[in-house]
Amino acid sequence: MSVQLSVLYFASLRDAAGRAEETVICDDADLRGLYATLQARHGFALPVEQLRVAVDGAFARWNDAPRAGSEVAFIPPVSGG
Repeated sequence: MSVQLSVLYFASLRDAAGRAEETVICDDADLRGLYATLQARHGFALPVEQLRVAVDGAFARWNDAPRAGSEVAFIPPVSGG
């Protein structure tokens, strides 16, 4: 089942995608699959194990199913200074 959702990108993911957010139609069963699809599309270098994922402002699990209308954020490691 396809769902439409908004995806937010930060740091190196934003740079690779060339945008901070996009609306996507998702056919993936879980958030891990969604990231894999977007990784192939945009050439993201970071593996899923180095990221956090959030849905509608709350951290989520990679095996959660995408929900229609949700906002999904992929969050890479942050370095301080």
